[in-house]
Amino acid sequence: MHWRIATLALAAALLVSGAVLADKETKKEDASFGALRGVDAADAQKQAEAWLKAAGKTDAASVAEAKKIWGSDRTLLDKVAATLVLGDPQVAKLLTEARNSDAPAPTETPAILKDKTKSAFYRNNLALIYGRALAGRKVYEEALETLSLAKVDDVVDPASYLFHRAVCEYELMLKDKADASIDRLLVDVTDSPERYRMVAALMHFDMLTWQEKDLGWIARKMDNIQRRLDLQRGGKNTQKMQKEVLVRLDEMIKEIENQQKQQNSSGENGGQCPGGGQQPGQDAPGTDKSSNPQRDTQGGTANGTGQIDKKTAKEIAEVWGKLQEKERAQAIRDLTRGMPAKDRAVIEAYLRELQKRSNNK
Repeated sequence: MHWRIATLALAAALLVSGAVLADKETKKEDASFGALRGVDAADAQKQAEAWLKAAGKTDAASVAEAKKIWGSDRTLLDKVAATLVLGDPQVAKLLTEARNSDAPAPTETPAILKDKTKSAFYRNNLALIYGRALAGRKVYEEALETLSLAKVDDVVDPASYLFHRAVCEYELMLKDKADASIDRLLVDVTDSPERYRMVAALMHFDMLTWQEKDLGWIARKMDNIQRRLDLQRGGKNTQKMQKEVLVRLDEMIKEIENQQKQQNSSGENGGQCPGGGQQPGQDAPGTDKSSNPQRDTQGGTANGTGQIDKKTAKEIAEVWGKLQEKERAQAIRDLTRGMPAKDRAVIEAYLRELQKRSNNK
């Protein structure tokens, strides 16, 4: 599946960038091999009006408002959302709360979305609309749970469903699931917007670089931790994620220490000079005639080993809060010499956490 996604993702990227120009005379049906399309606007309007009538909104004012909604230039999904709001006050309240960034983020799926007495048109499309609103607030867990209540075949906008589902899965680091959603979006949906295809392609290519429990994994975990803290979700799940990051950092440091010990062990005398004397052609002790000496640069571009001294890290952490800004910057340079600049934030966060743990002892 991955090669197919990569091919389609690249095609999507080229298409959006203008590198691929479609023949204006070519019909979409001829160029597409997908199996999903959005519901025709006229059919969606009929379904919406039928639901509105069943909901008892047959008065002149409601009928006039519905005509105004469907005569506007809103997207199809937004028209359906406005119709549901018109016909059910609960929907209006639900979406207002979901979109209000000042209100606490929802922590459970509303019961109304699971109510089997409601029509399939109502439940499926409301799940998509509500899930989209939560995804916009970065409430990815509940957004994904809500979207899972509907099926892509049963909503008026399959592209929107698959795109927002892929975003949630991508942000929650559910790589296989995100790839599956992106695959359907790029391959099966015949009329997905170019903006969806472009972002989906970028997500796919980014996930190709993911490796389990490397510094990139740690950085993504920390982004999720920060997101949850911003949503005031500092409970057990967030604490578990924080622990996973710290455990992995400790493991990485031990791995580096072991590598360094092995290098030092294998380098002792090198099996070449039992007496420890100077080999012919070697530089005298204390001299450095390296053709490419280490550069001490703030950007972390030096050709060092990127090794982290755990003892030094703890010593720095113990006094981190007392250091001046310049001293902190120098400490970071000393500790992360040879590492990519993007990894500095991860190590700095680790230092702060070490200090916190030290203070709590």
